[in-house]
Amino acid sequence: MGKKLDIIIIVDVEATCWSESPPPGQENEIIEIGICTLDIATGKRLEKESILVKPERSTVSEFCTQLTTLTQAQVDTGISFAEACAMLKQKYLSHQRVWASYGDYDRRQFERQCQSRQISYPFGTRHINVKTLFAIVHGLSIEVGMDEALQLLNLPLEGTHHRGGDDAWNIAAIFSELLLKRPIQK
Repeated sequence: MGKKLDIIIIVDVEATCWSESPPPGQENEIIEIGICTLDIATGKRLEKESILVKPERSTVSEFCTQLTTLTQAQVDTGISFAEACAMLKQKYLSHQRVWASYGDYDRRQFERQCQSRQISYPFGTRHINVKTLFAIVHGLSIEVGMDEALQLLNLPLEGTHHRGGDDAWNIAAIFSELLLKRPIQK
């Protein structure tokens, strides 16, 4: 099975979270998978999707709703994590394409959750950490958050921050600038 290098899949996940430690018996779980496909040749963002995932081992806290705007009622309408992983493979060919996220949290969360659920990991081995790449390309001494990277590139933050689909769309804009090698505004 060959690698497809036409499109990069930009992924951003939102997970159940709490202001402190998870309540007893609960754990961080993916509740939204944001996806934006990016055409490598043109740097154009092609589509944006938000997949809601129903948590099995946790509930959405008030803190989580304040951060993401997602409610328990909304994620209860979602699909299972297994169905979401199958969808990534079928619709986006995620196991054959390069994928990227802003930082390593999203990759590690997928790895942990797939392992704990004994679900096949939906991605191939080629992952790009856009946060690190951005800092290296622009000679920054530290990595910066997505919103600060957008500001440095003089790009607007589109949509709602901490919503998977919108964050994936914004990360794709940053990655597009890196692909097209445009300098940051100093």
